[in-house]
Amino acid sequence: MSNRKRQESKEITGAIAGEVARACLCLHVQRAARALARHFDDVFRPLDLTSGQYSLLMSLNRPAPTMGETARFLAMDRTTLTAALKSLERRGLVAVRKGAEDKRTKRLHLTAAGSALLAEAYPLWCAAHGAIEAAMSSPDAETTRSGLLQLTRNLERAASD
Repeated sequence: MSNRKRQESKEITGAIAGEVARACLCLHVQRAARALARHFDDVFRPLDLTSGQYSLLMSLNRPAPTMGETARFLAMDRTTLTAALKSLERRGLVAVRKGAEDKRTKRLHLTAAGSALLAEAYPLWCAAHGAIEAAMSSPDAETTRSGLLQLTRNLERAASD
């Protein structure tokens, strides 16, 4: 920003900061995401599993997705995904293998132990998720989900343009 622009911009007052805090979609989605993650971390703690690990394992419960497909699905970069996979691999819950058709491609496999852990975690998720949805009134859970999915699609489309 040029010096002239800086001089013209108004001071960020407490009132402006308060308005941004009240209106900022990014802040509210981040706060909700953190609260949900903490809640589900508590739910999965007896299984020595975090909410992020549960989501990652669940995303692998399909025929051998690639690293790229999984990273896109979870909206995370490959470096973060690789770090998240390491602890699951060490626990024997996930296997990372070279692709049969292209050795440069890494395919992710849920192991039998990973499937067994998901089978234990799923009823916990169902109960906790059901309670959260039941407590929602306006907007309801489906409206919230639809709005978030549409927001995500719009932002991803804008980023790729």
